[in-house]
Amino acid sequence: MTFVINGPVSEDKPICSAKGCRADAVWVLAWNNPKLHTPERRKTWLACEEHREHLSQFLGVRGFLKDVVPLAEWEPPSGESPSGESAADR
Repeated sequence: MTFVINGPVSEDKPICSAKGCRADAVWVLAWNNPKLHTPERRKTWLACEEHREHLSQFLGVRGFLKDVVPLAEWEPPSGESPSGESAADR
């Protein structure tokens, strides 16, 4: 599984999507914007322990957050791979 965060990132070391953070990601935040995405579509951000709550709150207040899963347990929906978009791409 390869993660993309403003360019390719080694599958051995996915990093947090929080702006400016280079820490190892340990969480996957699955989300979608209902105004733009079909209900089954899942976009993903990756989070380190420090930024998991902040990124979850950011998505949650907007009604975008669908799931938070440990990175080791994440299985992308069939046909999709995690995008790991940067929080700066909001």
